[in-house]
Amino acid sequence: MRLFICALCLFGMIVPTIETKALTFEELPVKQASKQWEVQIGKAEAKNGMAKPEKGRFHTYAVEIKNIGHDIASAEIYLYRNEPNSSTKFSLWNIPHDNAVSLAKSLNDGSPVKHRNLLLAENATELEVDLIWTEKGSEGRLLKESFIFKGR
Repeated sequence: MRLFICALCLFGMIVPTIETKALTFEELPVKQASKQWEVQIGKAEAKNGMAKPEKGRFHTYAVEIKNIGHDIASAEIYLYRNEPNSSTKFSLWNIPHDNAVSLAKSLNDGSPVKHRNLLLAENATELEVDLIWTEKGSEGRLLKESFIFKGR
């Protein structure tokens, strides 16, 4: 019996503690910026008919993207979340190539892109915002930046 208890204690010290992580932020808004872009994660709007966070399932956030650099000719936006124990990332929202030119015009005019109520699974630990664009005068050359937000 003593041997069993000693083995159990030793096993408890050797096996690492399993730590659960989720993408939650200590303080909102959280902002990242480059020379071209500014991406901000903030509190989701809570209007009637909009999703509300559900404990154990998902959080809700607002996302705002601004062009703070050179004028652009086209732009695409993609948001992804990770899945624990997987290299696959899941798409959450996007503004694809079909709207790239009109999106660029809006961003050049100073209008940010806003997603007011983004649902993010509670088991996600990263939110990735990918921006793909072309600059005016260099329309044939795609540029890309990724902003990765990690919670606590």
